[in-house]
Amino acid sequence: MPVESGSGATARQVKQKRKAHPISIRRTNSSEQERVTSQREMLEGQDSKLPPTIRQTLLELFGQIEREFENLYIENIELRREIETLNDRLTAEGQTVDGGDLSKGQLKAKASHSTSQLSQKLKTTYKASTSKIVSSFKTTTSRAVCQLVKEYIGHRDGIWDVSVARLQPVVLGTASADHTAMLWSIETGKCLLKYVGHAGSVNSIKFHPSEQVALTASGDQTAHIWRYIVQLPTPQPVIDTNMSGEEEVDFSDKDETDGDAEGSNESPTIRVPSTTLKSHQGVVIAADWLVGGKQVVTASWDRTANLYDVETSELVHSLTGHDQELTHCCTHPTQRLVVTSSRDTTFRLWDFRDPAIHSVNVFQGHTETVTSAVFTVGDNVVSGSDDRTVKVWDLKNMRSPIATIRTDSAVNRISVSVSQRIIALPHDNRQVRLFDMSGVRLARLPRSNRQGHRRMVCCTAWSEDNPICNLFSCGFDRQAIGWNINIPALLQEK
Repeated sequence: MPVESGSGATARQVKQKRKAHPISIRRTNSSEQERVTSQREMLEGQDSKLPPTIRQTLLELFGQIEREFENLYIENIELRREIETLNDRLTAEGQTVDGGDLSKGQLKAKASHSTSQLSQKLKTTYKASTSKIVSSFKTTTSRAVCQLVKEYIGHRDGIWDVSVARLQPVVLGTASADHTAMLWSIETGKCLLKYVGHAGSVNSIKFHPSEQVALTASGDQTAHIWRYIVQLPTPQPVIDTNMSGEEEVDFSDKDETDGDAEGSNESPTIRVPSTTLKSHQGVVIAADWLVGGKQVVTASWDRTANLYDVETSELVHSLTGHDQELTHCCTHPTQRLVVTSSRDTTFRLWDFRDPAIHSVNVFQGHTETVTSAVFTVGDNVVSGSDDRTVKVWDLKNMRSPIATIRTDSAVNRISVSVSQRIIALPHDNRQVRLFDMSGVRLARLPRSNRQGHRRMVCCTAWSEDNPICNLFSCGFDRQAIGWNINIPALLQEK
């Protein structure tokens, strides 16, 4: 009861009312069923573009909402009666004991407390009911336009980063906590090459814009540049016809990579880098190529980002200013711009377009660790955070975000589709969600006990021109997944 009473008689009245309550609800539910039936019959005679199953689901969900509100309405009536009874008794007691009226402020406070509790319950019920409707239709849409195509299994520990080569042959790259980076055939899921030159966790991988060269960052406090040569295997249609991927992965909690890892050991191995970048005093958490591929930037837990010359391996600039460990770095696809993110809740924009000087801008839009900030082809930056939000910023006016996406879980390394400007959000809660640049949710990638990630999703990466998989994700369940996103259908649904 929201209001306390010192009277046993009043308590008995309340109990009697609560005993009679279920009877009223049952009667209401009976009339409710008749009303839903009549509504269903009326709607069945109307023309609608909705499939019958969706219409049926919609009717059932609205019926549940109406029943919840009706039950709350009955409880509201009972609570009002209780409040009136208690107010009368408290007023009488106040006159007897004090010889005056009981403070109206006390009565108003008690009534306000009860009303606020009821209001909160109504809001909670409404949000829960409407979320069921939204989830129902989003799930239907996601299954239609987002399909799991291939799993890439072979790492012996979680995969931190995933990237797609920018030139032929187009391969998938993964960076893992098992101290290795692997290159994969997108079509067959076969490991083509393994890089084992690092002495610590490999935290990121990025491909050179115009050469068969990869850049990896590691917990051994270094970044490595290494050349690769791969030959794509001939696709085997018999194996690849299983588009759901259900027969390719056992989703039990065993060491799922043991068998596949043995096969990956047969692939060629590179043990020595062509270039080693050393200057950091802590874990190198990320690295990326500047436009043109002649310089690279690295981000470290030593709170600095370093700019290196690739040919000479020399340190060109040390970018200082963050108050805590860096979490990510990203370069602009066409301009000499770098954005770094940090645990200090900020991200910084570094401008190297003028060789003589470099400027920096600090942006404070989040309340917790900024896990990543990435550029789009246009003049936007998209930042994600452990505060469960993603913000879209305009480079021309970055005082405040132009869009904010609020989610139910921490966001990890995000990616933005170059052509369609769709944001892919990997979450701690194993979900991957797609949003447009205005913050409208487009889809959630399918996930069940038979497909999708089973642990934290660490990173996503788009592959614009690949006809088989155009989005990839990786997670701490030791696998990367290739998805086919029907973007025209996705945008049409919006």
